Amino acid sequence: MAVAGAVRAVGRRSRRFFDLFVAEVPWTVSSKELKEYFSQFGSVQRCQLPFDRDTGFHKRYCWIKFSTPKEAQNVFQKDCHILEGAKLTLRPQSRRRHSQRKSQSD
Repeated sequence: MAVAGAVRAVGRRSRRFFDLFVAEVPWTVSSKELKEYFSQFGSVQRCQLPFDRDTGFHKRYCWIKFSTPKEAQNVFQKDCHILEGAKLTLRPQSRRRHSQRKSQSD
């Protein structure tokens, strides 16, 4: 049980290094298809699409990491992102440090 908690904590920390959070991802879209779509804006280093262990389906959101911050900004130049007929919701990932988060919650 402690190992699972440690793995989740490492996963949360690693998400801070992503550039983009994407929600409303259609069930039929794979991480490979997401990487291909977002590669039109720049070099995609990583796409993390978490899956639900119980259902086997992905959770309909993902994180994208680009090679440079400029490439990540290219995504927001386009007004609407649609994959397989579904409009994606995009949000830039904040790059707050742990100490900043702690002081904001106090």
